[in-house]
Amino acid sequence: MNVKFLNPFVDAAAEVLMAEAKVTISKGTLTLQKSAMTTDEVTVLINLVGQVQGVVLFGLSEQLGMKLVSKMMDQEFAAFDNLAQSGVAELGNVISGRATVMLSDAGYQSTISPPTMITGKGVQISTLDFPRIVVPLTCEFGVMVIHLALRESQAGEWNDNFVPLIKQATTSK
Repeated sequence: MNVKFLNPFVDAAAEVLMAEAKVTISKGTLTLQKSAMTTDEVTVLINLVGQVQGVVLFGLSEQLGMKLVSKMMDQEFAAFDNLAQSGVAELGNVISGRATVMLSDAGYQSTISPPTMITGKGVQISTLDFPRIVVPLTCEFGVMVIHLALRESQAGEWNDNFVPLIKQATTSK
């Protein structure tokens, strides 16, 4: 993955979280992962197509999701209900949308899919041959982890869709 695609997502996350939830973030240590991602309690998945293609995954706890959505909507959430889930999905959508504007400003036209919300710890998501840059973002309420599996499209690849494989966690009895 090209590291130049990283900063728009980190910058967009900082900008959107400050504007929407009034929280500041600090970026943790970056890692590169090639294995399947095992989800936290909540994962928002957004695909990109165009000159930059791949998938962005936002992983966080239900508790962090409820805190962020509570700040965004100026009401307390005691449960991770449909409205809270919708708010977290929209947060991932807005961050990704802002990042694609920044990518466009840098000369990379791309569009994003609507967000997909995955709840449940331990679901495996494979990005196949796309290595992921993993970026932990810490705020006062917890850690959101962004997984970026993105690459620059080659000429003629613009219409190729990338859909990660999702495998439900199994429990041993």
